Amino acid sequence: MNSLLPVILFIYLHFILTMTKPTLTLEPACKTRCGTLDVKYPFGTGPGCGSPRFHPYVACSPDGTQLLLTTHTGSYPITSISYADSTLTISPPCMSNCTSMQPAPPKFGLDWAGPFQLGSSTFILLACSSSTIKGNPICDPSSAYLCPSIYTCPGVVSLGLPLFPPTNSCCVYSPANLNSNVELDIRELKCAGYTSVVSLGDLPTNPGQWLYGVALKYTLGGLDSYNIAPSCRACEMSGGVCGYSPPRNYFVCVCANGNTTTDCYSYSWIITTSSSLQYSRDLQLGILAIFVFFIVI
Repeated sequence: MNSLLPVILFIYLHFILTMTKPTLTLEPACKTRCGTLDVKYPFGTGPGCGSPRFHPYVACSPDGTQLLLTTHTGSYPITSISYADSTLTISPPCMSNCTSMQPAPPKFGLDWAGPFQLGSSTFILLACSSSTIKGNPICDPSSAYLCPSIYTCPGVVSLGLPLFPPTNSCCVYSPANLNSNVELDIRELKCAGYTSVVSLGDLPTNPGQWLYGVALKYTLGGLDSYNIAPSCRACEMSGGVCGYSPPRNYFVCVCANGNTTTDCYSYSWIITTSSSLQYSRDLQLGILAIFVFFIVI
């Protein structure tokens, strides 16, 4: 029996080392692009990617075609991001533009605890029955010329208005003001729809050339600004994606071979997958088998 023991241990060790190999998959699988957009810190494509402050709000759609901003009032496609200006632009699905006008949902809103606030876009309220909120005027007379321009668009008829309707049913709400619930309440404003313009282009009176969307500014938290930013730059320069590790949300650099606490050139790997943990346990058993083998012989 003693003569067979070394053979048995050798076979067992061979099985461990050849059949059980580490599989370092990215959990989560952080990506640098979503649809047509480059995704950089503080944004991420899914859980564990980017900054934990932004993940509840920004993520890639399940099919990977759109980066979405999600708030308590809905999910909105992100059409552009300026990392230099800390600004992104969203396109709410029910927001009107010159080619497509439609009644808006009751509310468009941001989350009170979120890192976003309205940027420099100009809201134009359409098919309104009033120009005041609780007796207070809300329209900007200096930009009133935008109303006759947007009302030249044939799409106004889908809002229940005649073509070239009276412009007193239009209101340039600039600067826009969200209510105490951080919402633009279309029903409270007594309007049927709205649009938002990021840029008027070279022809301010040609609504067909305007750039439509809602501009949002975002801010990094104090810890992100001072603790994470330098590590994140080193991570991205090494080909990694900046992320975090729940539940304490420590910074990690997501690399092709696993996660590190610094960058992809580092060897301080964090084992994050169940298969890697299993491999580690099996490897320990294999080493133990070698130890026993030499004792026996």
